[in-house]
Amino acid sequence: MLKKFFILFTFLVVIIIGGGVYAYQQLEALAHRKITANPEQLLVIERGTSSQKLAKLLEEQGITQNTKLLPYLIRLHPELSHFKAGVYSLDGIETVEGLLQHLNDGKEVQLNVQFIEGKDFKNWREQLAKAKYLNQTLAGKSEEEIAKLLGIPYQKLEGWFAPDTYSYVPHTDDIDILKRAYKKQQQNLDEAWQNRAESLPLTTPYEMLILASIVEKETGIASERPQVASVFINRLRAKWKLQTDPTVIYGMGNRYNGNIHKKDLLEATPYNTYVIDGLPPTPIAMPSKAAIQAVSQPDTTPYFYFVADGTGGHKFSKTNAEHERAVRNWIQIERQRRTEKK
Repeated sequence: MLKKFFILFTFLVVIIIGGGVYAYQQLEALAHRKITANPEQLLVIERGTSSQKLAKLLEEQGITQNTKLLPYLIRLHPELSHFKAGVYSLDGIETVEGLLQHLNDGKEVQLNVQFIEGKDFKNWREQLAKAKYLNQTLAGKSEEEIAKLLGIPYQKLEGWFAPDTYSYVPHTDDIDILKRAYKKQQQNLDEAWQNRAESLPLTTPYEMLILASIVEKETGIASERPQVASVFINRLRAKWKLQTDPTVIYGMGNRYNGNIHKKDLLEATPYNTYVIDGLPPTPIAMPSKAAIQAVSQPDTTPYFYFVADGTGGHKFSKTNAEHERAVRNWIQIERQRRTEKK
């Protein structure tokens, strides 16, 4: 009887040990299982997510399947049980164990919002509103209200933010992005003003910012910025009107449909530099650091005119007669291009 009991006991021990080994192997196989997420996929972990809920989430998002053993894997490795709420990139994560470690590290994905030079504040607000996982605190606020929140002493925010790509972690406030962009533009402007050429016909850094926004809108080739700036500087020195189309377009606002007519050039808006003397009251776009520097240190040229040359750049001229020839040449190029398209 004792012998039979011993045999039965031994048999049970073997079964238990074998079962334990098998379970351990299954858990380790799960730990080393390859996940199937794509590099762009984001995983959102909500606060209070349990191991059971995580297992279900991984299956629902197609990251891995057969996750019933995941809570037991986490019990086996308690150091992996402290996954943090957040939004995570799965780029570079290869295994279930690597994913758990990633969630425990709490390193949320770095997201980006891009602000392009030459765009206006309205466009930038639209980009902020579309940015993923960015807390929208500015919705419904006027431009003047946002200016007060940022401590900017102007009612208009045009020009005051540095074009760049700004990284952020999920759930950052939208105004924090603008604070960084404002600080950067302040630095750009201060540096340019301190290092400006002598005898510029500009009395304040803000006037430099205004002119830089015009240069930005007029320049298709970055290397031409100092030359374009020189034309406007020469015109300001000579007390000429700037006569630049982008200011007309900005003054038209939502009425602009892609075309400027003669009546638009004659319309007396605060921004129409065919009508007003000197600079418009505010910037008309967000100028890049390069545009600000071009106004700060423009080329020394005899030019008072420029027109598109059909290649993306401009033909610069000293006299009105030279300019008119350049305009006729540009018109001919455009006509030929339209004919070829037909």
